[in-house]
Amino acid sequence: MKHFIKRTIVVVVALGIIGGAAAWYFQDEDGQAVPFRTAEVKRGDLLISISATGTVEPEEVVDVGAQVAGQIVSFGKDANGKTVDYGSVVKKGTVLARIDDSLYTADEATAEAQVQSAKAGVEVAKANLEEMKAKFRESERNWLRAQKLGPSEALAKASYDSYQSAYETAKANVTVGRAMVLQAQASVIQAQSSLKRAQRNLGYCTITSPVKGVIIDRRVNTGQTVVSSLNAPSLFLIAKDLKRMQVWVAVNEADIGKIYPGQPVTFTVDAFPGQTFRGEVGKVRLNASMTQNVVTYTVEILTDNSSGRLLPYLTANVQFQLERRAGVLLVPNMALKWVPSVDEVAPEFRAASESPGGEKGEVTKKALVTGKTSQRQGKRAPAVVWVPDGEYVRPLQVQAGLSDGAATEVEGKGLAEGMKVVTGVQTGSAGQAGVTNPFTPKFRASRSKKSR
Repeated sequence: MKHFIKRTIVVVVALGIIGGAAAWYFQDEDGQAVPFRTAEVKRGDLLISISATGTVEPEEVVDVGAQVAGQIVSFGKDANGKTVDYGSVVKKGTVLARIDDSLYTADEATAEAQVQSAKAGVEVAKANLEEMKAKFRESERNWLRAQKLGPSEALAKASYDSYQSAYETAKANVTVGRAMVLQAQASVIQAQSSLKRAQRNLGYCTITSPVKGVIIDRRVNTGQTVVSSLNAPSLFLIAKDLKRMQVWVAVNEADIGKIYPGQPVTFTVDAFPGQTFRGEVGKVRLNASMTQNVVTYTVEILTDNSSGRLLPYLTANVQFQLERRAGVLLVPNMALKWVPSVDEVAPEFRAASESPGGEKGEVTKKALVTGKTSQRQGKRAPAVVWVPDGEYVRPLQVQAGLSDGAATEVEGKGLAEGMKVVTGVQTGSAGQAGVTNPFTPKFRASRSKKSR
């Protein structure tokens, strides 16, 4: 009994295998398997854009330097009472750092002493002037008496000439005295200027913030010596407002003509994958740069950063929006490029699809559309997609619009969302297109010749 049951099971399994093989063999004969790769017509949004790479930059940056030389002795406190450092929020006038001011304090004291000395010199000059005026008045009176007497027995000629010379000398000395007073007063002004210079240099030893903002870079440390030269050494980099950011993008010269102020832009940064930021073109800088014979222009993009997520100097992957279509029918570009052989076209469409004067079996889309495919009507051009029709395909005339390189906007009578269009021919089994097993038996593949 057991042997009979085993024998029965073996026979049933064998019959099942033979039946499955036969069904697979005659599957193509019955026209049930469609050997075409297809894709659905989808409705969606189409965006035509230019891709570029840029850097996130603060909208306005202030570089704070030192105007005097010396050693950094300490840093100031930020708005939160902490030592000034990267990311510190500072107000206008906040002390950022202090430079050793011992030399500049000495210079101020010297300048102050010079001012006092110059002021004393003015007083001396004024006193000398008064003395000279007194001598002038005395010589003037003597000269007047000498003039009344004149050269005579009472006044010798030598004495007369002596009074005259004394008068003229005293008069000249008064003029000199006035000039000395002016000179002394000028010395005071000069000394005061030197004092102001010394005081200003002393004030420069305290580095303060010229604006309200956030410190994005601190370039010195305590104990470091800064040396002032023709170019002031940079100590701090302050961004005035990190809520408004810019993206500086290098755009190729071939695409720069499509960029204009106010153009919408989207971009992503690697720091926040999956999040898209939006902005608009602010300006196109005219100073082009050339790298390896490639000319690029810098485009400034303005974006809002109220969330504070964008950090300075992040790399941005930018998309300049050129055209946008919302809710249009889309087909893969392969559906517009693929052309079947004549044997794959439904019989009733073969006469219209066969190329006049062409090779046997050749299909041309020019025979299926009105006008040349390169002729554009507005932004659309006639084209053909192929729709599965049982074991064959049939053509469907459409108007092709914009393309993003992967999908194309289409419209046409009989075209609907969800419809399948052919993109190619399967080279393997229905479940594994394009995959073949060298050990699989080779069965003949024939196409049904039944009339339709």
